[in-house]
Amino acid sequence: MELVAFDLDGTLLNRHQRLSNYTLETLEKLKAAGIFYTIATGRTHLAAMPCIAGHDFPNWQIFKNGVEWWEPQANQYRHRHLLNHDHIDDLLLTFAEHKITPFIFCLADDGSHQVYHAPLIGHLSDHIANELGNHKNMSLHPLSELTKHSKITNISALGHPDFIQKIVQESHKHDHLTAYSGGGIYNPDAHWIDVHHSNVCKGSALMELKQECGAERLIVFGDGDNDLSMFDQADEAFATDNALLHVKEAATEVIGHHDEDGVARYLRARYNL
Repeated sequence: MELVAFDLDGTLLNRHQRLSNYTLETLEKLKAAGIFYTIATGRTHLAAMPCIAGHDFPNWQIFKNGVEWWEPQANQYRHRHLLNHDHIDDLLLTFAEHKITPFIFCLADDGSHQVYHAPLIGHLSDHIANELGNHKNMSLHPLSELTKHSKITNISALGHPDFIQKIVQESHKHDHLTAYSGGGIYNPDAHWIDVHHSNVCKGSALMELKQECGAERLIVFGDGDNDLSMFDQADEAFATDNALLHVKEAATEVIGHHDEDGVARYLRARYNL
């Protein structure tokens, strides 16, 4: 049995951050063929929900680069390697220095999701706050309310590419933190950053899932830096045509563009769907 895993943005999703009709039809064919497949994304579960609307991914799903798992049949989460307030104190100063608003995602004791943020700076921060505020299972709070006992899953933000890269570099000075960034898919002037515990990544999460489901081989699709850990673990790794050059070089093969159903067209050919 093969475990097939898809990144979302720049890979399975089109430029509208949605699954095209052709991709939706292909996923239904993949399900009917009995292929074990899932998603592995840097997005949170709640942020991914509108993007994957139209298809019920039936197996464990990987979010936040492996920190958060979601099992749709049982409606339950798993979480790996959470952070605490002390882990991120110094890094928050770097966000403030570069005038980028961090959004700190946390788990409440009742299982709900809470997001704490510094004062909103600029339209990109407003965009994130508006999007997060639309989720009924998530609440927004000022950063001053974050406590020493908060269970932190990750920090996310949007900002100018130069400033985002400086925060990435700063995060790498801390052994317990890792950070990924990217941009240009939807807005060339806005890069995203995601920071979480260094003991987890897409690759380690998928290897754990592979063992659980009894798969013999791992097949992955991606386009960015946070996909390289699963490229390293996979038996075959496929980069979309829009992927970063070094990601293409790390792939087994380069397939079609994410906005031209590149993954879906490859799946139909490979599995005779």
